[in-house]
Amino acid sequence: MSSQRESHLPAWRGVNHLALVTPDMDATVRFYVGVLGMPLVCTLLAGPMRHYFFQIAPQNTVAFFEVPGAATFRKGAGSPAPYPAQLDHISFNLPDEHALELLRERILAAGSEATEVVEHGVMRSIYFTDPNGIALEASYWVVDGTGRPFDPTDDALYLDPNPVPAIAELANGGLQSMPHTTLV
Repeated sequence: MSSQRESHLPAWRGVNHLALVTPDMDATVRFYVGVLGMPLVCTLLAGPMRHYFFQIAPQNTVAFFEVPGAATFRKGAGSPAPYPAQLDHISFNLPDEHALELLRERILAAGSEATEVVEHGVMRSIYFTDPNGIALEASYWVVDGTGRPFDPTDDALYLDPNPVPAIAELANGGLQSMPHTTLV
């Protein structure tokens, strides 16, 4: 690799978000906030789908798209699935717009495709794929919800106009119930 290319290496800052699918966002909020203790830091609508983000570490989240009727993924960790399974996408975290633009230029210069910068309100992103067809995204937080106390009245971060019931319970002091899970 040339020294010029090395000087333009992306300034990765972890996984911005790992995007998964759930058929039941309310149960997902109750599990990730109530059981795992991950703060809910953002609620969006992606078209007609709810898209909620839970903090793992500063600027690093796990996110879920709510797809009613979606099949659940029930298998033990590290064991093969008896059916095709696909992660929705992984979003790598970058520090700012400049780093995002430099990465897009780098991807295009390598002969690969990338989208224009997509504005999501709370973050900006580009989308691309790896050689295996895995959907990837690079993002930076414009409004960083990580590290803040939960405040569903913050209209810069909590944008779902019809949030799941667990949100009202969190706003009123805590979740009233949690889902029960079983090992596979």
